Amino acid sequence: MPASRTSTTPGKTRFDHIYNEADPRAYFRRLAPLQYEIPQQAQDVFRRTRAERAAVSGGADGVTVLDVCCSYGINAALLNHDLTLADLYAHYTNPEVDDLTSAELIQRDKEFYASRRRADATRVIGLDAADNAVRYAVAVGLLDEAYTDNLEHVPPSAGLRSAVEGVGLITVTGGVGYITERTFEALLRCVREPVWVSAFVLRTVLYQPVITSLEAFGLRTETDFSRTYPQRLFAGAAEQKSAIEQVLLAGEDPAGLEAEGRYHTRLHQSRPLPA
Repeated sequence: MPASRTSTTPGKTRFDHIYNEADPRAYFRRLAPLQYEIPQQAQDVFRRTRAERAAVSGGADGVTVLDVCCSYGINAALLNHDLTLADLYAHYTNPEVDDLTSAELIQRDKEFYASRRRADATRVIGLDAADNAVRYAVAVGLLDEAYTDNLEHVPPSAGLRSAVEGVGLITVTGGVGYITERTFEALLRCVREPVWVSAFVLRTVLYQPVITSLEAFGLRTETDFSRTYPQRLFAGAAEQKSAIEQVLLAGEDPAGLEAEGRYHTRLHQSRPLPA
């Protein structure tokens, strides 16, 4: 989650230069050749989980979502708008935007997202230490609020504590490995609503410490072992070799998955234990 991201996954390629720009053009241009796709994989899951959470609470205003390691608000874009990740790649790699200043792109993107806003859109709060990225996401209307607290190292600010109180769903697609159970514990100490957690986690990362922490807060985690969700192509042979080693250490089988050239994730869904 830090602006200069430090992953706990050995051998993972660093893309520090694209995570905290004034707008996402470099991000999409760099990740397009790697077929980065996990936000698209998560789109239907997050929409469905949000609807299920809303049905439990019966709230007329919908469920407030906290997207952890939110970056430029991509998950929020897909959650609340009639868009696909392919649409976003096309939008940000279009030669027509090459010469725009960031300020000009922000004005263009306000209209772009507003015209595609879904009727079932709900509030999304973002958390990411990349201050430029979240500033963009708020400016174009993807995030209602955003905070840059790095909860791996500091306690939540008063603003973040207040914002998280009403959160009903926490989402994360690529952050676990940059964040640990420390971040989840800090957030769960702030919530007042019964909170659900929907997390896509690389198979190279051990999620059990987070599962154990969530259980201490009364959340039971179910892991989907029926399938995996691809994240992106490996950036090179060294990254693939390291990933396969980590998957084997985690007790998983890379055959047909990481061995074929892509990172894969598992979906972990955490909900309150029955009373």
